[in-house]
Amino acid sequence: MSTRLSNASLASLPAGVSAPAYDRSALRPGILHVGMGNFHRAHQAVYADDLLRAGGDPAWGILGAGVMPADEQMRAGLAAQDHLYSVTEMGPEGDAVRVIGAMAGFLPVAEGHGPMIAAMADPGVRIVSLTVTEGGYFVSAETGGFNPEHPSIRADIASPDRPRTVFGAIVAGLRARRAAGVQPFTVMCCDNLPHNGAVTRAAVVGVARGQDPELAAWIEAEVAFPNGMVDRITPATTEARRAHLAKAHGLDDARPVFCEPFRQWVLEDRFPAGRPAFEDVGVQFVDDVTPYEHMKIRMLNGGHAMIAYPSGLLGLEFAHDAMGDAQVSAFFEKVERDEVFGVVEAVPGATQEQYLASLKERFGNPRIEDTIRRLCLDGSNRQPKFIVPSIEDNLAAGRTVEGLALESALWARYCLGVDEAGAEIAPNDPDWDRLVAHARRAKDAPEAWLELRDVYGAVADHPGFREPFVRWLSALHAHGVRKVLADYLGRD
Repeated sequence: MSTRLSNASLASLPAGVSAPAYDRSALRPGILHVGMGNFHRAHQAVYADDLLRAGGDPAWGILGAGVMPADEQMRAGLAAQDHLYSVTEMGPEGDAVRVIGAMAGFLPVAEGHGPMIAAMADPGVRIVSLTVTEGGYFVSAETGGFNPEHPSIRADIASPDRPRTVFGAIVAGLRARRAAGVQPFTVMCCDNLPHNGAVTRAAVVGVARGQDPELAAWIEAEVAFPNGMVDRITPATTEARRAHLAKAHGLDDARPVFCEPFRQWVLEDRFPAGRPAFEDVGVQFVDDVTPYEHMKIRMLNGGHAMIAYPSGLLGLEFAHDAMGDAQVSAFFEKVERDEVFGVVEAVPGATQEQYLASLKERFGNPRIEDTIRRLCLDGSNRQPKFIVPSIEDNLAAGRTVEGLALESALWARYCLGVDEAGAEIAPNDPDWDRLVAHARRAKDAPEAWLELRDVYGAVADHPGFREPFVRWLSALHAHGVRKVLADYLGRD
């Protein structure tokens, strides 16, 4: 029989399950986090739990919040077990299971975000952090900046007291603190975005500027938005994994998280209102996070795309299957070495070659069972952030982008919605219908795919990218993935 997770059961957890020994009743919310999905709970919250276990200040508890209807289901599941949940690190040799106790509560999810805005006005909240997905920042690929004309943003500007977006809620919270003479909180983005703090700042200031230019100027002058790089492979939680947790470890958890053992967090140290002593539990504080984020986003997230789309077309199920496929893994390694190494810098403790070696080990971990479908998800938002910048930098340096153009062509072929065996690929992008329509046109006229200016911007017109992309997509339709990969790998 498995143990139901709750405060009452912490003292009698099954053998091998690590419990928080600190006094959870002393927790106070110093961090309000929006987006309590698997990644945050396997990453930032784990660091917070580590610090509390080491005797850290209980004033840095995490208060959960959400902006989507599904977040209310997450709230209910966590509240039923006293805001506790388990994290299972699935290493090649076995599991390490721990219970995370860093959550001090979870706000009701409400239209207009009233509970969240009220909590942001509380002086005890000194950091507002975010994981709202890479596509949630209203960035225009054509301009590279914030898009103030998006309907949701226009709605926030028109109705400051009942915002739709998290950025409108942040502006409302900051407005309340300014009016009360309370120091503003720091806004800390934890999403996989280049210069994620700067991107978040543009969104918050953009909303504020449309509402009140004086408030926008105050935010620009007084509010910190540190850039950060976050890393941990965290696949979706499945019923099979829940059953494994109950059977192998005797734990009944409505909201468990499963992840790889590796984790990394690099942050710029700009927290005027204070911060937890995260450096004591392995967070790296640096003056400039750029080289770390370039290495991670372009090599890891970009590398996921390199293995995902050929694998999705070939019917491979998991990332470790892709790494076990001689062609797919060779494609990944060749593109990384030939076209990505040159657009990232080595960082302390990791050269490009060393980082690639770690990625091969991490992607190949069979216990993670990270699905190819998850890695293919949301290409319309991920490609402009993970692939296109590498293309741009190579083109600017006069270097080839043959492999990156092939990766992009593989994505276009995937979006046709049918794999190499003729099986349907279920919708796998918020913009799936538009992508399928372009992919169908591109089957006979490959240039049609490059009309996706919100993805490619000016890169679509550059002959150094356009010519190989057209050639590779034509070849994929004519000869299939295996022949095209063989041709690419056979090049010098």
